[in-house]
Amino acid sequence: MKTVEVRIRPLKLKDLDEVLLIEECSFRPPWSKATFLTELQKENRYYVVAEKEGKIIGYAGLYYLLREGHITTMAVAPEWRGKGIGKILLSHLINESKRRGLKELFLEVRESNWVAREMYQKFGFKMLARRKRYYVQPIEDAIIMSLKLRSNS
Repeated sequence: MKTVEVRIRPLKLKDLDEVLLIEECSFRPPWSKATFLTELQKENRYYVVAEKEGKIIGYAGLYYLLREGHITTMAVAPEWRGKGIGKILLSHLINESKRRGLKELFLEVRESNWVAREMYQKFGFKMLARRKRYYVQPIEDAIIMSLKLRSNS
């Protein structure tokens, strides 16, 4: 598979309408604009978009505290799925986490989301635990995964 060339840059307020379109077709229930605005105002958050020819085709977010990070969200526009955009975003978040000196990353993923789970495993994430009935619409368990980080230096 040929990797798509995309630009990764910080998510800006002006991006929210495009991000919300992707959010709404990716998650049930989707985050609201107010949720994104709250996240973007917090100091220990890091949100980026994947942009292709001026159009946002994906986004991802990270919450960090002390030496731990938590991937809060990641989604790719339906027409761009399967083209490596998720891998680019995940790789960027991992590298940014290392740059910030984080030692471990965590995330939750729907038990049935095998595509995402396989991608995370390829990056070295390991299953830690299960959160019963974490997701709604439909109700489903979350798989908690973690990745131990080694610094780039």
